[in-house]
Amino acid sequence: MTGGETTGAGAAGAAGSAGAGAGAGAGQAKRAGHPRHDLAPLLNAPVRLSVVAALVPLDKAEFGFVRDLVEVTDSALSKQVAALEEAGWVAVRKGRVGRRPRTWLSLTPEGRTVYERHLAALRAIALG
Repeated sequence: MTGGETTGAGAAGAAGSAGAGAGAGAGQAKRAGHPRHDLAPLLNAPVRLSVVAALVPLDKAEFGFVRDLVEVTDSALSKQVAALEEAGWVAVRKGRVGRRPRTWLSLTPEGRTVYERHLAALRAIALG
């Protein structure tokens, strides 16, 4: 194992400073007005937010590790990861370790930026 990779142990972290809407590009400037406008609607689902938060401190993580950390079924995680992948926020790589199939998840640069904006918007709302 190297750097932030994990196969079964690690910490889910939260870091960030700002959140764009699902339809907004990650590079857009922060809007004026209420911080709720910077929330990413796709991250309003608790499982999707938990998956992204779990991937923040890691280079990549095995599907099973994320499933166990987020405490969902394979099917539920697969559905939520598909939505995040379609948005371009999570990359999915399939391969093998020996004869066993494996799926690795990683956060894309855009996904990291959107998460950071989302977190900053939540903080701004909570702290007034």
